[in-house]
Amino acid sequence: MAAGDLCESRPTALALSALAARAQLGDRIALEELLRQLQHPLGDHIRGIVRDNDLAADVLQDALVIICRRLGTLRQTEWARAWAYRVATREALRAVKRADRDRGEPLQDMSTIPYTSAEVSDIGEELLAELPAKLAVLPVGAQTVLRLHYLQSLTQQEVAEALEIPIGTVKSRLAYGLACLRRAWIP
Repeated sequence: MAAGDLCESRPTALALSALAARAQLGDRIALEELLRQLQHPLGDHIRGIVRDNDLAADVLQDALVIICRRLGTLRQTEWARAWAYRVATREALRAVKRADRDRGEPLQDMSTIPYTSAEVSDIGEELLAELPAKLAVLPVGAQTVLRLHYLQSLTQQEVAEALEIPIGTVKSRLAYGLACLRRAWIP
């Protein structure tokens, strides 16, 4: 398997959990492998939030340093993937807020946008293929939940854990985001 092929595969929660446990015990090789496996998916996630490649690279570096330094505080390594996304999301949102503050533009707040509690159904293949480009029209909260669930393959529970929000909020943001996307695609 080529080195490029490793970057394309998505690390599983179980594999990351095992690496995190070994890294907590002082295994430097496991720590390096954990960070290597997290780098690509977290980078994609951060780029989706900040929408600037240079800023995303800086935020990714900050997030990986935080993950490395605070890995010992992670009590349940089975949540390593969700925890890493939480760190990356926090850092990305902080960077967006700083950039918006510098430009004088407020960050769009999900709490002011009404939504219907429609049942979330499976997303269609054509919608999934076009999802990254279409997310830009959504509020940051809905974008982040859709990106984590559909593009990064986190479960709804992992998304809730990563964003530190209730599972009901994850479900409502999924429903709201999908409804907005469907309205945009269906004339």
